[in-house]
Amino acid sequence: MLSRAFTKPRRSPRDGETSLRSASIHEYEDFIFGFMDDIPVISFHESENNNNNKNNKSCDCTSESQMTLRLVLRASVGVMGESRLGITEKVVLLGGNICALKRFRKVCVRRSEFGRRIEKLAQLGNQCEFLVPVNAYLYAKRIKFVLCDYYPMGSLADLLSGAREEGQTALDWKQRLRIIQSIAKAIQFIHSLHPPKDKHLQINVHGNIKATNIMINIDFTARLSDYGFAQLAEPIEVNDTGQVSPCTPPERRQYDETLSQKSDMYNFGVVLMDILGWPNVPGEKKKDLFEFPLDIKEQKHAMKVLEIARDCTNSVPDERPPIEQIIYCLWTI
Repeated sequence: MLSRAFTKPRRSPRDGETSLRSASIHEYEDFIFGFMDDIPVISFHESENNNNNKNNKSCDCTSESQMTLRLVLRASVGVMGESRLGITEKVVLLGGNICALKRFRKVCVRRSEFGRRIEKLAQLGNQCEFLVPVNAYLYAKRIKFVLCDYYPMGSLADLLSGAREEGQTALDWKQRLRIIQSIAKAIQFIHSLHPPKDKHLQINVHGNIKATNIMINIDFTARLSDYGFAQLAEPIEVNDTGQVSPCTPPERRQYDETLSQKSDMYNFGVVLMDILGWPNVPGEKKKDLFEFPLDIKEQKHAMKVLEIARDCTNSVPDERPPIEQIIYCLWTI
């Protein structure tokens, strides 16, 4: 019966997307009672370090009594996304605080090392306003997860694919550029960390930059999530519900999963391509170069970003520009 906690979310026969009705309160019921005692969730979120998150209602773990496994799992109201690393769920705690729970499918480190790495990543991530804060974690025999801030605007992938499926333009150029600059600042912070390693943890690499891991604030700045998680969990082949439109060309979905700064830059280039709506769908004739309206000045700026994206996705890793060079180019636009 405990295996029910890891049952894949039900798919809607109509559109193939994850059904929100696969909420974990039913999926986890047998799992919760499989423990003789409840298990406390380890929180290291400091209330004064709530990362000045003025645009979102964050998960303030300190405002509740000690969270436990039972409380968190019963608070889950729906699956938001699924990837090779795990499943992301929306959690509404007592008092109305909302969190995003990232549940790993299979971790590659033991309990003490898992906790040490999460705490280090959280400590570093909370120093950058362009990274999603990590507030708490739990490591139990059959379940491992972290609790992060929740963003009601959703991910960049949500915004782009949702609009494309409806034949609409979700974001104008200024909003897209603001998102691009935010992502670049997050990467710059990570790549500048020194020393580059903390015991067995490489701290100057993100490892999983993609549109589904870019959360959007209401002012259209962005925060990069899942920093370092690729060094905690083993990827498992699943049908990724990455919120990517079915009409998206395959070349826009090819990410580099190796762990290096050059791979981060390649994946950043892929994200830029997606933000620009480039390349156009094969066989589809379009009058405009990009999928959103641009004036003459904006089109010149978009072309510069396209050049950056092409440089980042160079097949030769050493030819990809460092993030410092990209930051300079973006701030001259």
